Formats: sequence, structure tokens, C-alpha cells
Amino acid sequence: MLNISNRSVYHKVEINNYSTLKKVEKKQSNNVLRKVLLSSFGVIFILMFIPWTQNIRSNGYVTTLRPEQKPQSLNSIIAGRIENWFVQEGDFVEKGDTLLKISEIKDAYFDKDLLARTKNQVDLKKASVENYADKIDLQESQLNIIGAQLKLKLSQAENKLQQGQLKVQNDSINYETAKINYNIAETQLNRTQDLYNQGLKSKVDLEEKRMKMQQTESYVVESKNKWLNAQNELINLQLELNNLRVKFQSDYNKIKSDKITTMSEKIDVESTLNKLENTYSNYSYRNGLYYITAPQSGYISKTISVGIGETIKEGEEILTLMPKNYDLAIELFIDPIDLPLVSIGEDVRIQFDGWPAIVFSGWPNASQGTYGGKVYAIDQFISPNGKYRLLVKPDPNDHKWPEAIRFGSGTSNLILLNDVPIWYELWRKINGFPPEFYSKRDDKKSKSK
Repeated sequence: MLNISNRSVYHKVEINNYSTLKKVEKKQSNNVLRKVLLSSFGVIFILMFIPWTQNIRSNGYVTTLRPEQKPQSLNSIIAGRIENWFVQEGDFVEKGDTLLKISEIKDAYFDKDLLARTKNQVDLKKASVENYADKIDLQESQLNIIGAQLKLKLSQAENKLQQGQLKVQNDSINYETAKINYNIAETQLNRTQDLYNQGLKSKVDLEEKRMKMQQTESYVVESKNKWLNAQNELINLQLELNNLRVKFQSDYNKIKSDKITTMSEKIDVESTLNKLENTYSNYSYRNGLYYITAPQSGYISKTISVGIGETIKEGEEILTLMPKNYDLAIELFIDPIDLPLVSIGEDVRIQFDGWPAIVFSGWPNASQGTYGGKVYAIDQFISPNGKYRLLVKPDPNDHKWPEAIRFGSGTSNLILLNDVPIWYELWRKINGFPPEFYSKRDDKKSKSK
């Protein structure tokens, strides 16, 4: 009884009739309570010095480190109309398997013989290029022939010119000879005239000398005339030689101009041919895009475009493919205040959703059903959710991760930090202090020392 009130009823109660009250009123209960409290305090005091592993808790999900192993969306490069499906959701497909067929919806490609017609245009342009090449060869041959003809005609004309020069020189000599003969005949006539006047020569001799002088005079005129004609012929030969050069140059330039024009036309045709070949190649490649195939082996997880006859745009997502083989990893996020505490290679304990586990946050070695991991990468910039992203890969020295887990499943993660006593951890949390910052590299150096 507490006996707090001034009106006590203690003397009216028969304690012996109540066993519980009788036991409480005994003084032995005070000793038992004291022992229990002391024992509990001692146990709690001892527990305060048990090591506690500091950690950072974070939720995450299963992902993969390699981009090509993540779920990928298959898109159509061209716009089209769905004609037929060859797969359904959940099917496993090998690389190169046909998933669906689409048909053309652009009027520029409606012609069923478009590829054949374009190929015919390419062949015609190739033949045209070959014809231009033959024409250029013929024009080059004509230039060579004109060059050879010019060489022969120039040689012939030069020979004639040389003959004309010799003829002029010969006629000039004959003219000089005729003048000398004329002077001699004139001298003889004068001498005979003097002798005739003296009576020493007859009149017949005088007439003979006069006739001879007239003959030599006539020969002088004839020789001069031939010399002048030879000079005129020489001038004509020089003019003929120059005209020959001019005519050849004119013909040569005309053929050369035609050759340049032909070469320019050939270049234009080759340019058109290249465009046609490019168009033909594009048409041929486009025909192969009507059948959409699997880029790698995997499972059809979700179809976005459905039905028969539905049109899809260029680059529009058609379905999602999950690769068959992928290397597991964990993607998780931590607060900026915890970022300095985490480094590459940090140990992480992972609990997968749906996987039974018994987790002791401060004693990871005593936990059951958790798996080990190592921090593989830390983002250098903050994510839109205001946290920093970490990638965790499997720890090769720990248990192998379950094969049954799938991409995108959730995880609960413990990033392991320093080992401290429980009393220190309680004191840290009461005061709101961050976990101990430490570096494993520094620890190893200190241990080696």
C-alpha cells in the first residue's frame, strides 16, 4: 500500500487474505528489483562497447553497366504501315529474326518497279559516260592526226620555200650575169663604132655588135623578170606556210574545244550517274527496311505500336527488347551530405526485393540473405532528384548474386563505413553528427606502419 492519503485504510485491510499484496509488502521485493536493474544496467553498459558498423541506407534497383545490355526500344527508320506481326510479347528472338513487316505510305515510293527503273537509268547513264569517253578518245586521235599532217605539210612547204629561195638566188645570179654581158656588149659596140669611124671595121661588124648588144639587153630584162617572179613565188610560199600554220591551229583549236566540251558533258553525266547510283542505293536499302529485325537476342517485353494497318512515323518507337544476357549491377542514390563518405571500391550489402533476408544494420556479418557489392562508379554531377547516383557491381569475393533477379527489381542497400562502439553511434545520432569519414587507403598505410 502506498499510504499517501491522510485517511489511511491500512488498518482495515487484512493483508493475509491477499497473497499478491502480501508479496508486494515483503521487503524481499526491493532486493530483487535492485538486482534486476543492476543486471540490466550492466548488460546495457557492456553492449555499449560492442562494435557497430556505420552505414548509409539507400534504396535502388537492378540495372546493368553496359548500355547495349539495357532494355532498348526498337524504332522504325522510315514511316510505314504495319502489315504483319511475326512475334508477340514474351517471345524470345535471336539476332536477325524478323519482328514485323511494314509497307510504304509515301507516294514517292509507290512504284513497284521503282528499283528496276532506277537501275535502268543508272545503266543508261553508264553507257552515256562510256560514249563520251569514246568520243574524247576519237577527238584525241584527231588531234594526233592533225599534228602528224601538219608536220608533213610543214616539211613539204619548207622544202618548197627552200627551193624558192634557191631559185631566187639563181635568178639573181643570172640577172647579174646578164647585166655583165650587157656591159661587155655595150663596150664592144662602142669600140667597133670607133673602129668603124676610123675605117678599120666594116659596117657589117658594126651591125653585128649592135645586134649582140640588143640581145644581151633583152636577156637582162628577161633575167630581171625571172628574178622578180622568183621573189614573188618565194613570198607566196612564205604566205602559204603561214596560212598552213594558221589553218592547222584553227582546226586544232576547234577539235580541242570540242574535246573540252565533251569532257565537261562527261563530267555532268558522271555527276548525274553518281546521284542516280546514290538514289538506287538508297532505294535498295529502303527496301530492306520494310522488314524490321531484332538487333540482338532477347525477349519481346512490350509492344507500343499494335494492330494491323496502323501507321508509324519515322523514328517512332515500336517495341521494347530486353537483351538475353546482361551483367547485373545496382543503381542507387545518396544524399549530397553522404557523398564525401563514399569512394570507389566501397563495400555494399544488398537485399533484393522478394528475397528472404534477416538484416542487422550494424552487424552486416550477422545478416542472412544479403549479397555483397562494390561501388563501381560515382556520378560527377547531381541527379534531378537532388541526390548523387552510385553504380554497384557484384563483389567477386562474396556470394554470387541470384540468377532469378530481373532487370529493374528493387533493392535495399547498406553502404558500409567505419566500425565504432554502439555508445559512440548513439551519441553521434543524438547530436546529429555525420558518420566517421575515413579512407581505406589511409587505414592500410597506417596498418603497414
